[in-house]
Amino acid sequence: MRKYLKPWAMILCLSLFASLLAACGSSSKDASDGGQASKTAENVHKEGFPIVDKPITLSVFAPDVGSAKWDTMQVFKDMEKQSNIKLTFQTVPVDSFETKKNLIFASGDLPDIFYAASLTPAEQVTYGSQGTLVPLEKLIDEYAPNIKKLLDENPEVRKSITTPDGHIYALPYVDKGAVWYKSPLYYNGSFLKKLGVTKLPETPDELYNYLKRVKTEDPNGNGKADEIPLTSTKLKDIRVQMLGFWGIYDEVYYADKQGKVHYTPQEEGYKEYLTFLNRLWTDNLLDHETFSQTDEQKKAKGKNNQVALFNDWLPYFMLGGEPNTANPVMAPLKTGFPDSPVAAKSSGISKNGTFAISGTNPAPEATMRWVDYQYDYEGSTLFNQGPENLLWKYKDKENHVKEWLPVPDGGDRENYRGKITPNYGITTPGVSLPEVSKGLRSDIDEWVEKENQEKIIPYAKVPYPNVFLTEAEQSEVTSLLSDLNNYVEQMEAKFVTGQESLSGWDKYKAQVKKMGSDKIVEIYQAAYDRWDQQGSK
Repeated sequence: MRKYLKPWAMILCLSLFASLLAACGSSSKDASDGGQASKTAENVHKEGFPIVDKPITLSVFAPDVGSAKWDTMQVFKDMEKQSNIKLTFQTVPVDSFETKKNLIFASGDLPDIFYAASLTPAEQVTYGSQGTLVPLEKLIDEYAPNIKKLLDENPEVRKSITTPDGHIYALPYVDKGAVWYKSPLYYNGSFLKKLGVTKLPETPDELYNYLKRVKTEDPNGNGKADEIPLTSTKLKDIRVQMLGFWGIYDEVYYADKQGKVHYTPQEEGYKEYLTFLNRLWTDNLLDHETFSQTDEQKKAKGKNNQVALFNDWLPYFMLGGEPNTANPVMAPLKTGFPDSPVAAKSSGISKNGTFAISGTNPAPEATMRWVDYQYDYEGSTLFNQGPENLLWKYKDKENHVKEWLPVPDGGDRENYRGKITPNYGITTPGVSLPEVSKGLRSDIDEWVEKENQEKIIPYAKVPYPNVFLTEAEQSEVTSLLSDLNNYVEQMEAKFVTGQESLSGWDKYKAQVKKMGSDKIVEIYQAAYDRWDQQGSK
């Protein structure tokens, strides 16, 4: 009987074969020198359009959210006319993109461009060192004035995309105005109004007392005791926000204001967080379906007007109805705990590489010029909002003030936008600039910004920078955290629900240390120190 390799074995063989090819010098670029010039370099204009006089064609591999075929998108048609660079697309549905990406890397049959590819730090280190991806720093210096300006003005961005070997193999999406690390907690405004609450809780005790009133005073007015003071799914929706009450920025590891790295599940502040949630659980103020329900089930409770405190990106996602400003953001609560309260803030830097050039790309200089356009005002506008006079027009061009136009097909603006630009449902290369959305922001956008300025930013810090681990560090961390995460998640549920008493905290902490928590701190402290000491170049 003929025997066939199992799929995982085939992938492993392909990976080994691709690695051997890379090791034998199959790449057309020299990774140690930041990339050699291609034969087309002399034909590339360093500024303006077209990028090349003679048209060239490059292949792109990218994820697809299913809104439209990429070769029909007006944004790419406009770019081809301006640049003389035609793109051919291999797109894969988002759900299967990671699998296909791994197969492509393993096969060695590479596209010229990886676009919106979510290249992990480990992938950048591995495939960059093999020559599968081209180092970009020299190309940036010579052919990408917008990216170079961004990196020169924001050294932390450069540090966060530079691998341990000193190279940049992928480009990020940068949003320096980003605030949220995870979605915030909101109060149900109708409950606040019904209970006559004019001053929001400022301490855990005040929050407890408010949630107790929700449970007993029928704020949804239906005559039933069906209110749910606080809900979540496996605590993942509320964990980071509540840890901030006790001075903790992230649920796994974080660097404090002095740059000292901590492993959260063994911190005293984490114990206080567990104690508070156990109090809520015991008094039926934390939804007892928290550890079993899906996000859809949680949202159904919100739309049924049962929930007092909840997380989501915007409150009407949870409560339903039209966008409004009646449901205030919860500010971090004061506990008197050292260095608290705090809030986790977005770094503004996409954690995953959004753009990379393969070692087989015949025109890396022209490719870099092409993507650099997305890092200035005009390119950011084109790729975010589409061409002028399609969905928008200028109200005051000199000051970059725009206004929306009626949607051409009469449908939803966002859905139509997804047909003309790839910047829809995926993270693409580029930069978020405030002037791009001038005149187009909604009332809810303005309200969210005001809430952030008043309630989040005063307490906010990035929990931990985007760093690269060495391959050895990554291997050890992956192994340790696999067991630690499972154990911590199980014990968190037991502590919160009372299956395990918090009198056993010291025993739990000793087990966490035995499983390697201090080694996690050691590795991430070393990575943080490398990042912190890295020159801005």
